[in-house]
Amino acid sequence: METLMGDERLDYLLIDETMKIIQSPTVFSYSLDAVLLAQFAYMPINRGDILDLCTGNGAIPLLLSKRTKGTITGLEIQPRLAHMASRSVALNNMEDRIHIVEGDLKERHAAIKQSFYDVVTCNPPYFATPKDTEHNVNEHLTIARHEVLCTLEDVIKACKLYVKPGGKISIVHRPERLTDLITLFRQYKIEPKRMQLVYPKMGKPANTLLIEGVRDGKPGLTILSPLYIYEEDETYTEEARKIIYGK
Repeated sequence: METLMGDERLDYLLIDETMKIIQSPTVFSYSLDAVLLAQFAYMPINRGDILDLCTGNGAIPLLLSKRTKGTITGLEIQPRLAHMASRSVALNNMEDRIHIVEGDLKERHAAIKQSFYDVVTCNPPYFATPKDTEHNVNEHLTIARHEVLCTLEDVIKACKLYVKPGGKISIVHRPERLTDLITLFRQYKIEPKRMQLVYPKMGKPANTLLIEGVRDGKPGLTILSPLYIYEEDETYTEEARKIIYGK
């Protein structure tokens, strides 16, 4: 039985209740955004190498392991989160397929090969760096949510560094950063190819953006049908329920 630290808890991934993940309300717990990205991203079914940047507690690698038999590497800068991710991988006996690396995406790592990965995914910090006086009192949450240790350009630059030519990059972000994302994609020779907007419910503005690009790809963007999460009665839509629960 895994020994939990502090206020950690052991949760089950809703998409597969045989899989466990270590979470903490004051350190990190994965959100719906991670689930949406894990479902949206292209995945090679039988073989392939996948890299997840800003991996947090390893939720995306664990979720992706249900869609591919490939090898998945997660990179996380915060030691506590990287430790949580590694322990979750071990809990699920996935050490042969999922590898967690502690480190900064702005630096090179011997364990992560350049121009190598078929797919790179990332759920990056969403918000511009706040003033010191505006930081969350919880350093873990500040780093996860704000561009304190990396900017959006740092993320896109790292994606380009590690994905192979013709490989795919999938990112979840906020719709208000769409212009920045497309501009940076083009700057780093990543061609936007697929995009989907996610809405909390009908009649509400989109609050999540899913976007995929191809390194050195040809122009041509497909905009997928909108995804609505809730019905008017606050229950999940059928499409959202399939993504979250896998059924």
